Amino acid sequence: MIDLKTLTIKKAHEALIKGDFSAVELAETYLEEIAKKNKELNAYLEVYDDVLEQAAEADKKLQNFPTSKPARTDQSPLGEGGLSNLVGIPLAVKDNILIKGRRAGSASKILENYIASYDATVIAKLKEAGAVFLGRTNMDEFAMGSSTENSAYGATKNPHDPSRVPGGSSGGSATAVASDMALAALGSDTGGSIRQPASFCGVVGLKPTYGAVSRYGLMAMASSLDQIGPIAKTVEDAAIIFNCVKVRDSMDSTSTEVKIQKSKVKSLVVGVPRAFTESQGVDKEVLANFNQSLATLKKLGHQIQDISLPTVGYALAAYYIIMPAEASANLARFDGVKYGFHKAGENLLEDYRLSRGAGFGREVRRRIILGTHVLSSGYYDAYYNKAVNAREVITADFARVFETVDVVATPTTPTPAFKLGDKSSDPLAMYLGDIFTVSANIASLPAISVPSGFAAVAGRQLPLGLQFMAPAGGEATLFAIGRAFGGQ
Repeated sequence: MIDLKTLTIKKAHEALIKGDFSAVELAETYLEEIAKKNKELNAYLEVYDDVLEQAAEADKKLQNFPTSKPARTDQSPLGEGGLSNLVGIPLAVKDNILIKGRRAGSASKILENYIASYDATVIAKLKEAGAVFLGRTNMDEFAMGSSTENSAYGATKNPHDPSRVPGGSSGGSATAVASDMALAALGSDTGGSIRQPASFCGVVGLKPTYGAVSRYGLMAMASSLDQIGPIAKTVEDAAIIFNCVKVRDSMDSTSTEVKIQKSKVKSLVVGVPRAFTESQGVDKEVLANFNQSLATLKKLGHQIQDISLPTVGYALAAYYIIMPAEASANLARFDGVKYGFHKAGENLLEDYRLSRGAGFGREVRRRIILGTHVLSSGYYDAYYNKAVNAREVITADFARVFETVDVVATPTTPTPAFKLGDKSSDPLAMYLGDIFTVSANIASLPAISVPSGFAAVAGRQLPLGLQFMAPAGGEATLFAIGRAFGGQ
């Protein structure tokens, strides 16, 4: 019997090479787990019908591997003899990442029955590596939300307490990994949508440097902020997936050749913006856990240094102007004419109005209206232009800080996972949950959330996360400190 609780990509790769179990047997075990748990948790919108066929193809690659050679199990995507560490590894994929011939709908009614006509670059890379795709996961509609309650197909639930949210917008992917319904998953992060659900569900979530991973084949919400990244059980697993999918892609004009800096192997200087972390309505359990995490880092030989980030407090306000502005432009293409949901009116204009009004959910409509407003004549300079200017100042603030520290540490979220429905009627309270994560997207920085312990809430042990941010290209440093902290 395969023990999914302790299984990692590294362990699964070693077992597959040794023949302890086959890729088909591994896939079958995950399919059984999905059948038992998904009805309650609603992590998957669809489980693919060819999972076992994909696994059988992976077994063919494994059978041709010379077992006399030891397999590499480091963070490289390639093992010994060119065999990928990801061959036969079952992954879940967020519903806004395209897989050719498969449905993809960003959990929105307006894209119901849409079939992708091409593979996203990350999917092409993972297919080449021999990964097995289990299915597409639930999310906040068009990645707009922090709880995965804004899905047209119902909310996803937190596996640690099904009465609570898993975070968002990649809540389906985080729940799938945390509940052993996938060994790892892909998500997308626009303002914390990988890291926040990773924190709420007790797993690892990486938001890469902007441009390091191609966005080709990702349904865009805010093009200057979106980034695909992995959700995994361990930092090492996240690193393996990242090293597989990072690429300079000619199909994505924002993709760049990001030079991943070598990490230090000894002591790191960890910057802590105390004035920021202690003045944002952080729960006392979260703050106590954060301080305990800093003490752990100090015991590990890292230097803790208080820093000043005077403009970082404006990141959330800038984000909630820039993001809806870009979203309103990106979502203009969904009009119900060529594909997806359509509602007929008396003329073409009414077709647009009815299709978009009924096809988009409340939160998407709210952000489209807000984004259109801040881009409109008379308001562009007052809002959008000022937010862009603030973004430049915030980015410069981080650049200054990284001259003296290696990473910046904050809690990932100001609270543990909250109850389903608690913030649905209060958008501002929901948005404040992104207070610590949005700055990495605003400044185009890599950031990682690693499990840091638990908070006792109403008789439940709810996971908490510690966030590290590094300079552009600093993923190796994030992996090093994440593993040292306890993310394996």
